[in-house]
Amino acid sequence: MPKVLVDLLSYTGTKGGTETYTRELYRQIGRMESPFTFVGYASKEFLKHDHSWFPGEIIPSGTSGENRFTWAYGELFGVAGAARRHQADLIHCPAMLGPMRSKAPVVISMHDLLYFAYPQYMLTGLYTEPVKWMEKRAAANASRILTISETSAADIRKYLKFPEERTDLVPLAGTAQPRVHDNITREPATFLAVGNRLPHKNFDGLVRAVATIEPARRPKVLITGSRGNDPLVPLIESLGVEDSVELLSWISVEELDALYRRVTALIVPSHCDGFSLPALEAMMIDLPVMLADIPVYREVGGDAAIYFDSSDDAAIGRAMVEAADNPARLAELAAAGRERAALFSWEKVAEGTFDSFQRALSDPRRP
Repeated sequence: MPKVLVDLLSYTGTKGGTETYTRELYRQIGRMESPFTFVGYASKEFLKHDHSWFPGEIIPSGTSGENRFTWAYGELFGVAGAARRHQADLIHCPAMLGPMRSKAPVVISMHDLLYFAYPQYMLTGLYTEPVKWMEKRAAANASRILTISETSAADIRKYLKFPEERTDLVPLAGTAQPRVHDNITREPATFLAVGNRLPHKNFDGLVRAVATIEPARRPKVLITGSRGNDPLVPLIESLGVEDSVELLSWISVEELDALYRRVTALIVPSHCDGFSLPALEAMMIDLPVMLADIPVYREVGGDAAIYFDSSDDAAIGRAMVEAADNPARLAELAAAGRERAALFSWEKVAEGTFDSFQRALSDPRRP
């Protein structure tokens, strides 16, 4: 049975979507009959979190995933060495980056190429070029690339010049075990936004959108996801929308469940993205979704979402007001969203991943 070394160096408990992907994929694999065995090459921080979901042995790397320099070195050189020492037949890198060179074939999950396609929205210019360089080096060494949307697949072809025939499209899914949501009482005109404060998430645009709405009609907007001092506070205060925008910081799964039962709709105002796990999770539990009108969100939401122009603050504001004024439309979206979300599953993600692994092993030529 082939052994797969899984690169867990970037998993620290703070990375959001890529960690959700890694955790839910391997949790699902653990429920299935697998043609592979797995060993995880883990960061220092990973070992401090519950990792009972991983279906194999965990090897401590001694590397911090929060220290950008030691983490980068570990990705480029440490992962390949660990695979060699533990006689792995294949390396899976589920978080965008991987080894510069390796004897074993490599499958990399590249969720997006935002550093290439949208450098203006990246957090720091000093970090953009090194990440692009590492992504190029990882792709040059990869046997196959797994990606999650047609949008990202097109960017991989465009910016990395990676062959289409070695790219595998495997869309994501919502939570592996949908939670039961009973006693739902939705508050009118209350919208939820979730995520970190990276510029492309456009939470500042969402706050400005609230300010474009006349005070008597302003909805309540709840924004989760920050750690420490929230950079949105000065903007909220300068616009005088403190009564309409509530910042909830980083919250637990249980707290998020309570919000899902409470709010009118989930709103995702991002300028760009690789997918939208929050949208799928919301649709799974009958929560209507409102999405920025970008191609990747059309892939996720189909006809089961309200779309708006994320570059137009007033348009975001109008979309919220119109949604709040039309509960019948929201009820239609909730039903359509449930049907849409049923098209995605972690079992399909795991099966697509197995297929990619098998292709890499059957054609292990070095690029």
